[in-house]
Parts: sequence; structure tokens; C-alpha cells
Amino acid sequence: MTFAESRPEQRNWAPLLAVCAGYFMVILDVTVINVAVPVIGRELSASLTGIQWTTDGYTLVFAGFLLTGGALGDRLGNRLVFCLGVGVFTASSAACALAPDAPFLVVARLVEGLGAALIVPGSLALLQQAYPEPAARARAFGLWGSMAGIAASAGPLLGGLLVSTVGWRWVFLINLPVGAACLALTPRHVERSPRHPGRVMDWPAQCAIVAAVALLTAALNEAGRRGWSDPAVLAGLGLSLLAAGAFVLRERLARTPVLPLGLLRSRALGGGAVIGLLFNFGFYGMVFTASVGFQQQRGYSALVTGLALFPAVAMTTFASVLSGRLTRRTGDRPLVTAGMLTASVGLAGWAAAGADPAYGLLVVPMMAAGFGTSFALTGTTTTVMSAAPRTYAGTASALFNTTRQIGSATAVALGGSLLATTADPGTGLRVSMAVGALAYLTAAGLARWCVPPKSG
Repeated sequence: MTFAESRPEQRNWAPLLAVCAGYFMVILDVTVINVAVPVIGRELSASLTGIQWTTDGYTLVFAGFLLTGGALGDRLGNRLVFCLGVGVFTASSAACALAPDAPFLVVARLVEGLGAALIVPGSLALLQQAYPEPAARARAFGLWGSMAGIAASAGPLLGGLLVSTVGWRWVFLINLPVGAACLALTPRHVERSPRHPGRVMDWPAQCAIVAAVALLTAALNEAGRRGWSDPAVLAGLGLSLLAAGAFVLRERLARTPVLPLGLLRSRALGGGAVIGLLFNFGFYGMVFTASVGFQQQRGYSALVTGLALFPAVAMTTFASVLSGRLTRRTGDRPLVTAGMLTASVGLAGWAAAGADPAYGLLVVPMMAAGFGTSFALTGTTTTVMSAAPRTYAGTASALFNTTRQIGSATAVALGGSLLATTADPGTGLRVSMAVGALAYLTAAGLARWCVPPKSG
């Protein structure tokens, strides 16, 4: 008798554990390296601009190849592509930890981003497959979503702790046991996914969408440093629009499109993807500007900054569990709307707290933003995944996560610009929070339109 057979109640949690381990690893690597960049630059004798590509390169490849990862999952099987992504990610993490110089590290990070793009689309599709019962699926989606908030917010804390104790290479080495556990659990506890080999990969469309998302992410990253009127930023935005236009044109003509345009006309799927963009904009904008503000204005260390952000992190898991339990009773629409309104009030409260508020006055706004985002994420994820045919589960997941990445990149770019261009950084931070509150409020209104009401 196997362990899974002797403990059936734990077997039900095993797919969630396997999938969330891979997803947590991916999102953690977006933020955990930020506090290590100066140390890496010193030890590898690289300029700050050059070593910055360890962060930007990962984000570009990750965001750019998400739709490719989703299409491959639908064609070859989401479990196979998920495991392939975990293998690539884990191996490239080891390469990052062993990097002898900056160019080697940057290339390894690019490969790591590719592994991440293969992991994330399949993660939602595998959870949908593993938990067909609506209540169980809602709980699984809620915990999956809470992993993002926990990983993103805990990244600076964990990164600061590792860099100050055992060294920057452990920022990457911690991925190895997580990746190994994920590879051990997934084949054993997650059923093999259906394949659709007849769906031909449309490589011209894939190249167009990779170019569009990568150029947009690059332009947004540079806008935070150079300013929105910089020629390189404007060129990147323009080229991104051209690539997006080429993608739409190709999809109209393709016999087997990567992303059928009919899916985007679905109110639930298209609207849900936009809600994902908006709440990522609000939450990650808060995390970024608060991190910078705490360190620059208040003189907090990276470790103390991570601790200061902990109230937002602590609320994400609680909110996801609560929303997963309530959704069967209320449906998704009230939860998404209430979550976005709660987060909006939280960031509006921060914006109204004054020029230099005491930290105690910011705890409730952070908790409200963390709670509201995670509370709404479960219903939004369910809305998007339920709107797509099962044969396009990976693609729907990829679309949802691509828009969320664009929201995060936009928030960081705008937050960086506001902090850099306003005479008083405190004013820039408050304006950033006010814009985030408006994004949450817009998402709440959109939820009333696109999230279906409870049936029956």
C-alpha cells in the first residue's frame, strides 16, 4: 500500500502542494533578487546597469513566453510542459548560483525566465483538472493565488536575510530543493493531462506575441528609470503596438490560432483578464513603492522593509481561504467586487494619511490591500478558467497571467517615475497609492459587468 493510498485525505492536497511549490518558486524569483543586485554587482565586478539585467531579463522572458507556454501545454499536455518547466527552472537556478561572472548569470536568468513561462500556465490548468468539484477548485485557486502575494512580498525579506547571512548565491540555491520536491510530487500525484497534437503551433503568431509583450515590458521597465518621454521608451512602446497588431492580423488568418479571438470576446474571459491586470497594478505598485519609500525615506534595511510589508503578506492566505469557503454560498461576483473595494479603500487611506505618516497608520491600508487582492483573486481566476474550453485551459491561464505581469510591470514603471520626478518622494508615493486605489475601484466596477452571478 502506498502512502497516498493509506492517507487519502492528504492525497487530495498533493496536487495543490506540487503545483503551488512550482508557482511559488517562480514568483519568488521576481522579487527575491532585488536586494541582492548591489552585492552581486560588487562580487562579480559588474556595473549596476549591467547586473540589472538579472532582474529585467528574467521578467522579459517570463512575460513574453507565457502564451507560448500555454499553447505548448494545450498541445503536448500541461503536466508534461509543467514538469519540463520545473526542470529547466531548477537547472538554471543551479547555474545562476554557480555563475563565475555577470554575463553567465544574465544568460542563466534568461533561461530561468523561460522555465517560469512553461510552469505558470500549466499550474492553473492542472489545478482545474485535479479539482473538478467547484468548491474544491475555488479553494485550490485561492491558495494558488495567495502564493503570488506571499512570494512577492516575502521576496525582499528572504533575499535580505540570505544575502546578509549565507551570501547571494543562496538566493538561487533555495530553488533546488523546492524544484526537486515539485518534480517528485507532480508525476505521482497529478494525473496526465490530455494532449491535442492536431493543434499546430503557429510560430509567426508566437513570435509576434513574444515580441509585443517583451517590448512592452522592456519599455515599461526603462520608463521607470529614463522617463516616459525617452526615445528608447517611446520606440519600445511603438514597436510593441506594431507587434501586437501583427499578432491580431495573424490570428485572424491562422487556421489554428494561438489565442482564438473569439475567446477574447467572452465577457468573462476578456474582462477577467483586465481585472487581473488592474489588481496586479494596485498590489505590486504598493509593494514596490512602499519598499522604496521605506528604505529611502525611513532608512529601513532590506530585512526591516520585508518585515514592514508583512501585514500585507499575512492577509493574503487568510483572504484566499475565506473566499474559497464563501464562493459556494455567494458566487464569485460579490467576492471580487468586495475585494476590489476593500483594497481601493486601503490604498486611498494610505494616500490620505499625510506626508510622513507613522508606520502604525499604514498597517491597516497594507492589510486591506493584501486582503482585498487575494479575496478577489479566487473568483477572478475561476471566472477566467471557467470561460475557456478545456482544450484551451493552458492558453486561458497564460492570457490571465500575461495581463497580470503587464499590470505589475506598469505599476513598477509608473511608481518609479513618480518617485523620481516629484520634488518630494513622499508626494510621489501618495500619488502612486491614489492611482492604485483608482485601479482597484475600476476593477470593482468591471467585476459587476463581467463576473457571472451565482447560478441557481
